[in-house]
Amino acid sequence: MSMSLLYWILFGGVAILSYIVQASLQSKFAKYSRIGIANGMTGAEVAQKMLNDHGITNVKITHVPGQLTDNFNPTNMTLNLSDSVYGTCSVAAAAVAAHECGHAVQHAKGYAPLRLRSALVPVVSFASKAVTWVLLIGMLLIRIFPGIMLAGIILFALTALFSLVTLPVEVNASQRAVAWLQNAGITDYSNHEYACKALKAAAYTYVVGALSSLATLVYYILIFMGGRR
Repeated sequence: MSMSLLYWILFGGVAILSYIVQASLQSKFAKYSRIGIANGMTGAEVAQKMLNDHGITNVKITHVPGQLTDNFNPTNMTLNLSDSVYGTCSVAAAAVAAHECGHAVQHAKGYAPLRLRSALVPVVSFASKAVTWVLLIGMLLIRIFPGIMLAGIILFALTALFSLVTLPVEVNASQRAVAWLQNAGITDYSNHEYACKALKAAAYTYVVGALSSLATLVYYILIFMGGRR
């Protein structure tokens, strides 16, 4: 099997899977955004209550534009909620807000995978900027200077590692979120299942991202091994 054919098989499959997962996430989020929660709390209010319940007082809740652009930033201790979450009362908004608060709880408790991911951020930031050029030059000069290609593979492996480390961080944040939503009475028997499904759909996007990184890494390794023959 040629490298080109293997490339299209790997990335064609990942691209199709990514499209399906993203479409499912958008569909579920739109659906569950139309289902309210009984207490009438907005995403921002849900987030504030979860932070309070965990004794976290040093995180500021802010509003950011966009949809599904929500995130927790440990560098400036802000929990940033998007247009469709911040001021919205829905199962989807509550689930997303609680998920991001899950990251704040991880940070407060010193959750090991989150610490590792945070430590990788500056390294991955450098690697992601340099890796394209290093790999390109490495492929052009693979027979003369194979070490350049190897360096590019190492840089890309760091970005793949970041994707893998992200998986347990995201899954754990969702587990904390769904448990708290139920225990705090934010969701009930009529809608808790929807919150779980929304967060599960979001988690699948990280799985696809990790698979894509691993597939790309394998592809570059095969090029390196083939080019040295």
